[in-house]
This record gives sequence, structure tokens and C-alpha cells, in this order.
Amino acid sequence: MGAAVLPILFFTSLWAAVGIGGSIITPHGPQRQLIQCILMLTAGCCWLFWLCCYMAQMNPLIGPRLSRRAIQIIAESWNMPIKEG
Repeated sequence: MGAAVLPILFFTSLWAAVGIGGSIITPHGPQRQLIQCILMLTAGCCWLFWLCCYMAQMNPLIGPRLSRRAIQIIAESWNMPIKEG
């Protein structure tokens, strides 16, 4: 299971638009550079957070731990008997 290209391109372009576009349309004033810096840092951090969450779903470190009884119930409900071996 690998990464799909479309979500990565979409969210990269979305956060690039927020960081670059937001800094371009910032009104002139005494705090313009500060606002531009805040917008770019926010976009970069949000993109990085999204990327980490997206990549963590590709290979989760922990999975569900089911008891033997829960596995038996699932097997019975799916009509797949467990073969004792």
C-alpha cells in the first residue's frame, strides 16, 4: 500500500497557495512582514502535520489486539470457521 499521488498534490498545492498567496495579498502596513512570516510558517506547519498523519496511515505501528473470543465471534458472524491446528 503506497501513497496516492492525487491527495499529496492537492494538499501540497492547497498549503502552498495559503503560504504564498496569503503573503502576496497581505495589505501594506507596519506589520506586513510579520503577517507574511506567520502565514508561511502556518502553512508549512499545517502541511507537515498533514503529511505526517497521512504517512502514519500507510504503515501503522500498532494494530488491533483482539481476544480469542472476539476472533471466534467475528469468524462465526462471517461464516468462516476457525480451523484448529
